[in-house]
Amino acid sequence: MISPWIDALLLLTVANGAPVLAQRLLGVYGAWPIDGGHHLADGRPVLGPAKTWRGLLLSMLACAVMAPWLGLSWQLGASFALCSMIGDMASSFIKRRLGRPASSPVFLLDQLPECVLPVALLAAGLQLDLSHSVLVIVLFVMLERPLSWLLFRLTIRQQPY
Repeated sequence: MISPWIDALLLLTVANGAPVLAQRLLGVYGAWPIDGGHHLADGRPVLGPAKTWRGLLLSMLACAVMAPWLGLSWQLGASFALCSMIGDMASSFIKRRLGRPASSPVFLLDQLPECVLPVALLAAGLQLDLSHSVLVIVLFVMLERPLSWLLFRLTIRQQPY
């Protein structure tokens, strides 16, 4: 373990970066939407095309591989990514209900669910106390946009947040 809060921040970065990197490297190959392209009664997609099984699985795989390097179990890494991606899907679900298009930015709604959910549910396994949990969340919110812009400038992301 490097430091519990650094470990959590690294896992968040990997969990949320893996789907972006996969999209850049693989394009549409294997990018099956989690919602199957279905729409709800409001006529809007459940999640939208950007939430794919490939992104979910690669996020879990990347964190499962990274976790042992941090002195954590692969199961904790995979669970962390799953929680983060569920938070990300919750954000997408809310944005679709608000009529926002896929991949449209909404400050805090894009960051909070995907970092709060895994940190809150897995704090004990990560050995995070409350102050370090809050630190991870604040740092993730602060760093997500600059990292998004960097990935955009490096042509890894198609659009910045």
